[in-house]
Parts: sequence; structure tokens; C-alpha cells
Amino acid sequence: QVQLVESGGGLVQAGGSLRLSCAASGRTFSSYTMGWFRQAPGKEREFVATINWSGASTHYANSVKGRFTISRDNAKNTVYLQMNTLKPEDTAVYYCTIARGRGNYLYTRESDYDYWGQGTQVTVSS
Repeated sequence: QVQLVESGGGLVQAGGSLRLSCAASGRTFSSYTMGWFRQAPGKEREFVATINWSGASTHYANSVKGRFTISRDNAKNTVYLQMNTLKPEDTAVYYCTIARGRGNYLYTRESDYDYWGQGTQVTVSS
């Protein structure tokens, strides 16, 4: 049984920073691409960032590029999302997810992932 547990969300002022964590269990974490998605109220869930199994390759949505950094610690089975220079439009529930298959690919579609965390709320005030 795969479990993904996010933490680190909260309320922050515009321009501030937060670091999200996602602890994984139930799968050989180090073999899989990981991703972060988010869903704002009244909107569809959208891709934020992805990282390959080794951490050597990453890809970001244009809206967060240069402000967010995805990283992973395979020894701790944990993936992180460092969010800097936060904006009110970053307000959303953030979800951690793990890819369906092993490999070195970077995925941006929800259908390429099969297990999701419960989400953590990030609220950015103006």
C-alpha cells in the first residue's frame, strides 16, 4: 500500500516562503519520478513541478519557474517543494504524487501518476 503524506502548508504573506514535504512509503521511492500538483478553489488541479528518480532532472510550470524548487532525499523517502516569493495566486491545496512506472521521465499529466497524498493547504495573503 503506497502512502504519501504532505506537510508544511500554512498561511504566509505575499513575498514569503514555505517548504512542503512529502513522505512516501510502500514503494521503492528511489526508482520513481515524483510530482507536485495544486488545486485552487473553483479550478482544476494543475501541474506544478516534477523530479526524476535521482533528482538530477526537474521541470516546472511556467507560473512557478524561478520561484519554486523541487528536490528529493531518497535516503529519507521524501520529496520537497521550496516555495519562495509567494503570490496570492499560489493559494491552493498542494498534492504530492508518485509516477505509475519506473523510469527516468518527467511527467506533467495527472494520468501519469497513480497515488496521491491528502493535500496540504497553502494560503498566501496580500
